[in-house]
Amino acid sequence: MAAPLTDLEKRKQISIRGIVGVENVAELKKGFNRHLHFTLVKDRNIATPRDYYFALAHTVRDHLVGRWIRTQQFYYETDPKRVYYLSLEFYMGRTLQNTMINLGLQNACDEAIYQLGLDMEDLEEMEEDAGLGNGGLGRLAACFLDSMATLGLAAYGYGIRYEYGIFNQKIKEGWQVEEADDWLRHGNPWEKARPEYMLPVHYYGRVEESKEGARWVDTQVVLAMPYDTPIPGYMNNTVNTMRLWSARAPNDFNLKDFNVGDYIQAVLDRNLAENISRVLYPNDNFFEGKELRLKQEYFVVAATLQDIIRRFKISKKGSSGPVSFDSFPEKVAIQLNDTHPAMAIPELMRVFVDVEKLDWDTAWAITKRTFAYTNHTVLPEALERWPVGLLETLLPRHLQIIYRINQGHLDGIRALFPGDLDRIRRMSLIEEDGGKRVNMAHLCIVGSHAVNGVAEIHSNIIKNDVFRDFSELEPDKFQNKTNGITPRRWLLLCNPGLAELIAEAIGEEYVKDLSQLQKLNELVKDDAFIRDVSNVKQDNKVKFSQYLEKEYKVNINLSSMFDVHVKRIHEYKRQLLNCLHIITMYNQRCLPLQAAPGYHMAKKIIKLITAVGHVVNKDPVVGSKLKVIYLENYRVSLAEKVIPATDLSEQISTAGTEASGTGNMKFMLNGALTIGTMDGANVEMAEEVGEENMFIFGMRVEDVAEMDVQGYDAVTYYNNIPELKQAVDQIQGGFFSPKQPELFKDITNMLFNHDRFKVFADYEGYIKCQEKVSQLYQNPKEWTQMAIKNIAASGKFSSDRTITDYATEVWGVEPTDLKIPPPNEPRKALEETARVLTEK
Repeated sequence: MAAPLTDLEKRKQISIRGIVGVENVAELKKGFNRHLHFTLVKDRNIATPRDYYFALAHTVRDHLVGRWIRTQQFYYETDPKRVYYLSLEFYMGRTLQNTMINLGLQNACDEAIYQLGLDMEDLEEMEEDAGLGNGGLGRLAACFLDSMATLGLAAYGYGIRYEYGIFNQKIKEGWQVEEADDWLRHGNPWEKARPEYMLPVHYYGRVEESKEGARWVDTQVVLAMPYDTPIPGYMNNTVNTMRLWSARAPNDFNLKDFNVGDYIQAVLDRNLAENISRVLYPNDNFFEGKELRLKQEYFVVAATLQDIIRRFKISKKGSSGPVSFDSFPEKVAIQLNDTHPAMAIPELMRVFVDVEKLDWDTAWAITKRTFAYTNHTVLPEALERWPVGLLETLLPRHLQIIYRINQGHLDGIRALFPGDLDRIRRMSLIEEDGGKRVNMAHLCIVGSHAVNGVAEIHSNIIKNDVFRDFSELEPDKFQNKTNGITPRRWLLLCNPGLAELIAEAIGEEYVKDLSQLQKLNELVKDDAFIRDVSNVKQDNKVKFSQYLEKEYKVNINLSSMFDVHVKRIHEYKRQLLNCLHIITMYNQRCLPLQAAPGYHMAKKIIKLITAVGHVVNKDPVVGSKLKVIYLENYRVSLAEKVIPATDLSEQISTAGTEASGTGNMKFMLNGALTIGTMDGANVEMAEEVGEENMFIFGMRVEDVAEMDVQGYDAVTYYNNIPELKQAVDQIQGGFFSPKQPELFKDITNMLFNHDRFKVFADYEGYIKCQEKVSQLYQNPKEWTQMAIKNIAASGKFSSDRTITDYATEVWGVEPTDLKIPPPNEPRKALEETARVLTEK
């Protein structure tokens, strides 16, 4: 049972968490009991903790529904330009607490649950994470939805309702084992199925030419069933929609191919269609050309574009008389989140030309003005290139359209650069080397009016290197939009102590205008504020260490530095560099110096980290000075626990490989200091806070480029740095795997012979930089002052700023702080607000 609130906690119940009114609390308790009784059909004698979570979720959802409906009415009245964010991933995490915060219900719900004799944290822990993404790209999409609603944009997220999200990771004897993430097994109280908007999606078949034009016939049909999730803005009564599609087989699926005797098999074969939305592909930054993945990519765009066109046709101003598509780009902006939804470009052309009977040039001009493309990676293995043969079988009409787009594109290149065959080859949408393939990034660039990277350094790399030919041709098309994070989830929700401390110091407006955190610079020398920030961090460390003790049976020394490396396991993120530092620290403390998913290397790296941890954590000489913990099954809800407790954030990718990173921003906002290379958004963080307030080391992009020309010789570093040689020899010689001395030979072989990311080259700089970190950590006051400077400088990295930039520079829409009248006000108030906005 929750303890009664102390005077200090009562004093801190400020409005960023909502006001506790007696009526509010009574109404919430009444709603809770009603849902327990009527929705879940339980009483308190037999209800489980999960039932209580569902009862609370439905109660909070009741407060969303009126605002959700009213928001859609408001959009109908004002007929704004709508923004459609297409993404194969939305890594949403949990919904309950985020919704309570954005509606200003958190404190009232806390009080109601306390009065009911239940524990709010226990109920929140019952919620399954919606793990519908792999990592950064999917989490960014989730932050963007929050910001679009908070900024009052008429925006929709479109994706797939994967039945199984990112796999649950178990570590067994140091090895990663994947388990299915059956996140929907208990149901999802936040979604609303919309079978009335079910739409057909076609595959296979052939193309028939006639006088009327091309017809795609004899296709196999799969139905796309939409499920809507409300996305509330922060305290503005706006509730937008995320629509996720689920695959359904039509009733006649395969039945026509069978006689009555095979009816059972025909029904069982429906799974072939429904597999399309069954599972999220778990590869991050790696392209795997599987037919099912291409089916998923086309499934989401085909259903979404039908939905967008339907909404365009029935809008208030488009509902009187025949529809003209000339105004389509004035009413519709579509953002492609990486190349995964790239098939939207040929699909919109197919609809315009084959179905709506627009001429090619008109359709192409409209299409280009509608789409914009965000690139998320420069790694060659991550860029999508689909085999022409697969497209020909699965989407024959789209392949024809892609060829025609390419023909027009290359004709333009030939006219500008006659005889430059090499340039034509480089810029073609169709690559001939090693089998014909469609380069999806090229398709996105040619079919969009804007292309952006996600950090200044990344945008420069794609402009000056990866897509140089294209940016020379259309320099104005290429932009930068540095990523951001939502301060609602990544401060208010996960770190309420710090959020409230900041609100008391500078007021509450920072929640919607994070740049106001700059005011904290005035408090850098304020002893009371330094003490309070330090106490909040310590409280978070205590709480997290209790979690680690419970889950991992490890006791942490609370005065030790929490040095955290949160990244998907990938060679370019260089978990191995961190691991070498751990081994080096271990050796310095206790040994004499001696001269002696589906991703194979990632699994080996995990095994190495856990093996090193096994040795270090059991060593009696090291004791409590050094502990290594591999956090199993990292996900949004675990990030919300670890980030507020972190002292040092590791952002150590090889310069020029990390597009942006958003983990670095979350740590910065929560008062962690960063050790990192000048890569991704680290560069802009250093600009904001000053390099002297971060721990920067290692090669810069130009150094890496120079080394690529001169050649990188790992053996030289190995021979010249005794600490590095010792650590590598221990890995190689079986010190961390005595029963299997050869276990890590793949890792050491890679490090010596084909390490694209040059771990050894940055080792010495990293170790020296870590020594500076340790030195500063001995001075808690100076450390906390630097942390306050980092928090004060993190305003730029709000996703509200990123979305404002997209809105004004790409989508042609204006954010608004206008509040939609709440549902309890009459319809007239809605119409009046709509009139004010329209006149603006």
